[in-house]
Amino acid sequence: MPKELSECVEKANNDSSVHVIVLSGAGKAFCSGYDLSFNAKNKNVKAVQDMPWDSMKDYTYMKQNTEYFMSLFRSFKPTICKIHGDALAGGSDIALCCDIILMANEAHIGYMGVRVWGCPTTAMWIYRLGIEKAKRMLLTGDKVTGIEAEKLGLVLKSVPQEQLNSEVEKLAHRMSTIPINQLIMQKLMINQTLENVGLRTTQMFATLFDGIARHSPEGIAFKNRSESVGWKTAVKERDAGTYDWTNNVSFNNKKEDNNQK
Repeated sequence: MPKELSECVEKANNDSSVHVIVLSGAGKAFCSGYDLSFNAKNKNVKAVQDMPWDSMKDYTYMKQNTEYFMSLFRSFKPTICKIHGDALAGGSDIALCCDIILMANEAHIGYMGVRVWGCPTTAMWIYRLGIEKAKRMLLTGDKVTGIEAEKLGLVLKSVPQEQLNSEVEKLAHRMSTIPINQLIMQKLMINQTLENVGLRTTQMFATLFDGIARHSPEGIAFKNRSESVGWKTAVKERDAGTYDWTNNVSFNNKKEDNNQK
């Protein structure tokens, strides 16, 4: 899907009748990210390698996906993201690469994989939120609603689900009344400020750290846990903070052991 996304952006950029690109999800969710359940439970996939792992093989694979996502950011024409349902993990990476985001009040956005087994390779959380709020999100792995995302400054606007389409159309129509060359110039000028402060370097580190996270002792423990108790259970433990991935034991079990002592 990342490659197809990039190809669609390129096609729109080459179409002189298109002023604005609107991105939306087709299902119940906007996008729940990579198929991590498959990656966590299977060995013969690019996201997980037998140890010792080839860090550059992992990096080139994930960096290519990051560049596909960033086609939205580097698109000459403006990109508007319409989040009608949850945008999680890699799905949040896609959304945050767009120029402007409008979101339904009850939809969620977050990168829970930072709790174990991941790092947002686009690093766009930092550039949208600033240092402290980005740390608030990425040092907890919490997900937030559209209403909360607007308050944080992560998205432009959050509206009731039934108003989302009309709000997006209104904004897209307003932009479409501006000549394409003007849209391109303003976007390039604004985006250059992020390039100037090291966006590409940050993304390089983020992509490397994503691979390290998946192949760290805790990352391997998470994968093994997914294989033994099932993906949904392992994710529930990860997101609830009930499992110690370093010592590979439930926090509840540790508490019981301490009480017995």
